[in-house]
Amino acid sequence: MLDIQFGQASDPGKVRTNNEDSLGSFIPASRHQARALGYLFAVADGVGGTDLGEVASATAIKIITEEFAQAQEGTLLPGLLPRLVQHANSAVHDCRLEPQYRGKSMATTVVTCALRYDTAVVSHVGDSRCYLIRKGQLRQVTDDHTLVNQQRKLGLISAADIAETNSRHVLIKSLGPEMFVAPETSSVSLQPGDTLVLCTDGLHDEMPGRELTAIVSQPNKDLNDIAAELVARAVEIDGNDNTTAQVIRIRSVEQVGMYRGRPYRLPA
Repeated sequence: MLDIQFGQASDPGKVRTNNEDSLGSFIPASRHQARALGYLFAVADGVGGTDLGEVASATAIKIITEEFAQAQEGTLLPGLLPRLVQHANSAVHDCRLEPQYRGKSMATTVVTCALRYDTAVVSHVGDSRCYLIRKGQLRQVTDDHTLVNQQRKLGLISAADIAETNSRHVLIKSLGPEMFVAPETSSVSLQPGDTLVLCTDGLHDEMPGRELTAIVSQPNKDLNDIAAELVARAVEIDGNDNTTAQVIRIRSVEQVGMYRGRPYRLPA
């Protein structure tokens, strides 16, 4: 069956006194629950410049993790995950109507990753990212919902220009500002030895991909220590932003096929 290890770390950085990043997870309590629901990991980055970024990110993580734990057994992850992200968006949007928050603005990014059998489903809004490291090669699974990335796709700027522009953090999509949001969702087939990294822009903006890969690929090192090393290195390089990372290593998978939308175990 699917067997994983994970670690996580977060740091407010050198400048900010509060941490607007939030993170959460759901770890199944039994083999049955691992097959029926799976694992869930989530990272959110409260948007800087709004009044209550930490409330927005914490609200999003709370809704996603709690509702995942309460989902019907066997629910298909590609449908479940974006639905939970939309529920989180509604919760953040509604927060602004509560008396203590009235007149305040709040928004957050979120990246979620659910794992079951031999597949990871990733759903995200904003520029918090998911990476896949396989056999020493790094691949970005998510696509940033930022103005500069949109301009890059249209051929208006080059990828090299993104790092130099002051508007690289301007989001075109986030949780909270609008009543409805369309998360982007994709699936990744997993192999033993794969590592997934969920992180906020405080990490991926500062750390070159080759260094991230080298840190994550250290053998026989505790994943909490690896996550802490990623965060500490990003803060050392710059430290102007909150920085968060979750690291998930795949030890084994359970290969399944699909029939009429339902999984079945493949013969050994």
